[in-house]
Amino acid sequence: MDEAAQEVIRRAPAWALALLRDARVGRLATADAAGRPLVVPVCYVFDGARCYSAVDAKPKRTRELRRLKNIAANPHVSLVVDVWDEDWSKLCWLIVEGRAEVLAGGAEFTRAIDALVAKYPQYRALSLDRTQGAVIALTPDRVLAWRAVEPRAAGR
Repeated sequence: MDEAAQEVIRRAPAWALALLRDARVGRLATADAAGRPLVVPVCYVFDGARCYSAVDAKPKRTRELRRLKNIAANPHVSLVVDVWDEDWSKLCWLIVEGRAEVLAGGAEFTRAIDALVAKYPQYRALSLDRTQGAVIALTPDRVLAWRAVEPRAAGR
C-alpha cells in the first residue's frame, strides 16, 4: 500500500475503522466511462489497508458483471458501510473513496479469498475458488465518517 493510502487509514477515526472491519455488508458504487452509476450490495473484508470483495458463485445472470466493466473503464469507486437503527442516536456511516482494481490471481488474490472465507462462513459452503474468479481490491484515497452521537469526554 502506498504512503498516501496508509495516511488515509491512520487518520480515520478508530470507531469507523472498527465498523469497516466488522460490518457484514457494504454498498459498492462504480460508474462507467460516461459517469452512469451503479450501486450493488457486497460482502467484503478490510485487512487494515485495502477492502476486498469477491465475485462469487452465487447465481447471476452473467459473469460479465457491470461493476467489473465499470472498474475497467473508471477505477474510481466508493464503498458505503452504515448502521441503521430506529434509535437515531445509533446511526453512523462511513464512505471509503478510492481506486479499485480487479485481481484475477496471484498472492494478493489468494490472501483476499482467504480473508473473505475467514470472515464469512457462507463462503466456506460455496467453496470460494482460490484459483480463478475475480476479486475487487479497493485502495482508499479518502475515508468519510459520521455518527449521530459523539462519545462524551471522560469527566463531563
